[in-house]
Amino acid sequence: MADELESRLNVVVVSFPEDSDAFEALTSLKELDSQHQLNLRAAAVVARDETGRIDVKDEIGEGDLAGTATGGLIGLLIGILGGPLGVLIGGATGLLVGSLFDLEDEDDTESVLSDISRTVRVGHTELLAEVSEPSPEIVDNAMARLSGHVLRRSVQDVEAEIAAAQDAQRAAKKEARKRLREQRLAQQKEKVHAQVQELKAKLHHQKETAAPSA
Repeated sequence: MADELESRLNVVVVSFPEDSDAFEALTSLKELDSQHQLNLRAAAVVARDETGRIDVKDEIGEGDLAGTATGGLIGLLIGILGGPLGVLIGGATGLLVGSLFDLEDEDDTESVLSDISRTVRVGHTELLAEVSEPSPEIVDNAMARLSGHVLRRSVQDVEAEIAAAQDAQRAAKKEARKRLREQRLAQQKEKVHAQVQELKAKLHHQKETAAPSA
């Protein structure tokens, strides 16, 4: 029973032709929650700018407490997608064409975070939500009325990749620091070597100068 309940916990990302529809979609999810057709745990209307940063335009958490969405799973997701790692998993050069996904860098690796990152497009407003839903048709039908396209991924998969992403980010930082240290030490060795060579040359010159003429 627990597994069945867990399978109904999803993160949904909805994109719209018109940005204003994202706000109406949030209202629609709140209404469905009040009608007990689903359990809206948290939701946020977000917009990604040209630098990849994500701004939260509106949000809601459990108990209709404003400001709580970005403190939970949705907040973690926004933080990752809007940070340096989000640019990497979504593709960087695509920023120039209004998308964080570089088709030339596409591979066969399936990634929940990459799917979500591609959906949260540059210059557009989207809806992110964590919902417990008995059936996907409830949200799908509500969003279809606003011409919204729904991407749905299980909370379990999202949490697993968030944990993996944090580990990868720590590993990347550690590797970056290691490389910087190696480069610094290499530069120091080169500098020391150059100084020693210079001293040797000066010493040789002094010996030549001090040597008695034949």
